[in-house]
Amino acid sequence: MKFFQRFAYYLVGLVIGLFFVGLVFSGKDTRCNYFPNARVLNDLRNKPFHYSEKASAVLAESWIDTIDIKNTLQFGDVDFDKSNTDFGSTKKLYFIEGKTMNNQAIILKVSNTAENATLEEIIKK
Repeated sequence: MKFFQRFAYYLVGLVIGLFFVGLVFSGKDTRCNYFPNARVLNDLRNKPFHYSEKASAVLAESWIDTIDIKNTLQFGDVDFDKSNTDFGSTKKLYFIEGKTMNNQAIILKVSNTAENATLEEIIKK
């Protein structure tokens, strides 16, 4: 069998395989969060999210909005060195670094439990 024939069989098999993989995963809400940062942010976004009184007071100011909070939870970086993520504890505290729409650096202090996530504090850098 010549190289061209082998390559043609390979391409036909590849296309059929990609079609079936696309068919299987098209209807599902699948996410591939392999890294710890992506897992934590995905977990926080998928839980009911509450705001503490201190965070609500900062959100009332004009320099930050809830869209900035959502963008930080989508694209932010979790600082695991500062965070309190003891194994087996019921409440974990995460420090998430992000930016506002005006390019102002912020840090979100978020407590995470099994049922919900609460924004405890917003720190302007």
